[in-house]
Amino acid sequence: MSLLGIDLGTTGCKAVAFSECGQALASAYQEYATLHPHEGWNELDSTDVWRKVKTVVADVAARTKKDPITALSISSLGEAMTPVTRDRRILGRSILCSDSRGDDGLAPLRTQLGQKRFYAINPNILGVNYSLPKLWWTRENEPDLYTKADLFLLWGDLVAFLLGGEPLTGHSLANRTLLFDIRREDWSDRLLKLAGIPRAKLAKTVPAGTIAGTVSKRVAAELGLAPNVKIVIGGHDQCCNSLGAGICRAGSAVCGIGTFECITPTYDHIPRNTGDMLANGLNIEHHILPGLYVSFIYNQGGVLVKWFRDTFAAAERTKVRGKADIYDRLSAEMPADPTRLLVLPYFEMSGPPNFVADAAGAIVGLKTTTTRGEILKAIMECETLYFVDSLNALRTLGIDTSEFVATGGGAKSDVWLQIKADVFGIPFVRPRITEATVLGAAILAGISTGVFANAAEGVSRFVARDRVFEPDPKRHAAYREKFERYRSLLPTLHPLLKTL
Repeated sequence: MSLLGIDLGTTGCKAVAFSECGQALASAYQEYATLHPHEGWNELDSTDVWRKVKTVVADVAARTKKDPITALSISSLGEAMTPVTRDRRILGRSILCSDSRGDDGLAPLRTQLGQKRFYAINPNILGVNYSLPKLWWTRENEPDLYTKADLFLLWGDLVAFLLGGEPLTGHSLANRTLLFDIRREDWSDRLLKLAGIPRAKLAKTVPAGTIAGTVSKRVAAELGLAPNVKIVIGGHDQCCNSLGAGICRAGSAVCGIGTFECITPTYDHIPRNTGDMLANGLNIEHHILPGLYVSFIYNQGGVLVKWFRDTFAAAERTKVRGKADIYDRLSAEMPADPTRLLVLPYFEMSGPPNFVADAAGAIVGLKTTTTRGEILKAIMECETLYFVDSLNALRTLGIDTSEFVATGGGAKSDVWLQIKADVFGIPFVRPRITEATVLGAAILAGISTGVFANAAEGVSRFVARDRVFEPDPKRHAAYREKFERYRSLLPTLHPLLKTL
């Protein structure tokens, strides 16, 4: 037997089947396009994505006949919803969080509740990137589609529904709509009324790990799956990534290093003073394991490193393509000790704690003797220093982190992980499998169907450590001093940079 994890991202979907011991038996990936029918519009063709999901599942199923899939779960991007009918017909496209439509739909929440009272119900920062503005836009601008749609489903829930499950949504994804009451663990009647969204248009909320049913006979035959494959409700990709990184209790954080970097600390209570969380721009969301919560702190660290590569090492990248990793060559040029350069890493719009929309960055301290290795290391240092204020704020609220687990493509870099350990003064762990979202979904499927007695057993079977990066006390002390200079950059330079 095997367990299937499915990961639905903004640009592609992946399916991986794992044995009961955590060995990857087969995997498949398909890309899909983001559509831009008008300026500021970003959509997915939901029918095309569903077709690609079926392709990867069928591919994996065909290669695991000797270890047939018995259960599956899904990790997915948040916010984006698809209109469907009760008889499982897709009616339209899915509007992504990066789409600029629908801000006026937040007016009732802003004027009649305000951010502080809203946050006490749904602890997110009101913004156009969530589901509600897109629902409002659809209702106001495509009324026929809105009326015909029986349900608007988030991506993980949509795929579970199309496979044959009941229309259910886990708490972590429901939170991304701005309509979910985190304490009642259900849709908020007050928020639904203010937004003018009927409860009947939304899936029933359930804890992650709930069994939504089994894959229908028709879909199972089409995809080559065994009969009665159980469908387990999964969750938001960052939450699945946390479990796939081996985090099943409070006190650790996953650091996902990809195009964007997201630190996801895990804790076991909602802080009493949520006003302090709000003041620091921190959200609160359910983990996919019961009794645990997460927050997201993110920046564009991966974008900056890629920009450096394409700007300062384009020629070398062409020469080493297929022979070596360009990042290994660039890392060898970095100095061993902390650099004296400062980088303001707001090259693009940023997240918490400052939410800088009129973004522009800066590299400060350049001399004619400065090397590109110093610049790259300074970028890695300062995009890491970016997170210190938020982590300190969490610490004052009793949410501490004793260990970080690194996932994503950036986790392959020994140099970057050592910098992070030195900056935070906290060990960084690299697991054997760094693409952890599908792993987390598969572990959840195993927990819910009795393959594992509990999350700890699932993690012990599926997650192994590759290396631990311990902080160097001397370098950590140097970075503490550097942080004081770093934090003066934004108030000093931002007034000038926003005029450029």
